[in-house]
Amino acid sequence: MSKRTSAKYKIDRRMGENIWGRAKSPVNRREYGPGQHGQRRKNKLSDFGTQLRAKQKLKGYYGDLTEKQFRRIYAEAERVKGDTGENLVGLLERRLDAVVYRAKFVPTIWAARQFVNHGHIEVNGQRVNIPSYRVKEGDVISIRERSRQLVIVLEAVGLTERDVPDYLDVDHNKMTATFVRTPALGDIPYAVQMEPNLVVEFYAKN
Repeated sequence: MSKRTSAKYKIDRRMGENIWGRAKSPVNRREYGPGQHGQRRKNKLSDFGTQLRAKQKLKGYYGDLTEKQFRRIYAEAERVKGDTGENLVGLLERRLDAVVYRAKFVPTIWAARQFVNHGHIEVNGQRVNIPSYRVKEGDVISIRERSRQLVIVLEAVGLTERDVPDYLDVDHNKMTATFVRTPALGDIPYAVQMEPNLVVEFYAKN
């Protein structure tokens, strides 16, 4: 399990953006960073700073993955044929915790990681408790029957702040989601602009 190293809304404030599009984000009230000097941090970023920020934003979005985890996913994206940036976001969206979040089985990516860890999820009928487990096209992800009436699940299904993307076929009556296809960048419903091309530039130079 990846340890949460910072409060989720602190990531929003550090980036100055509501990266998950949540109504509770403090950025909705103030856009500057955390701490007493947050309002002063408006200096123009260098190319390196812009690339680093793009990497931190994408890494933070998926539950603030560790640098080791993120670098490993990037290395795999680089090996696969095609555009490395597109491959990167495709691999991130195939993580089981990301699929559980996208299917609206839980309200946040952090809750998705915990939900998977606690054994509430099955893939093709088999219990899987590894958030980084990579789903394949055609896999059926479901909530275990005894967990379907949990308050967190019922509340998440009713959320109106985000929709289920079309690369998932979700049935909230049966609490199942079929992973139809690996999405391209334009298919992923990010609340803010993600720039995986800058992440590629960052790792190419560092």
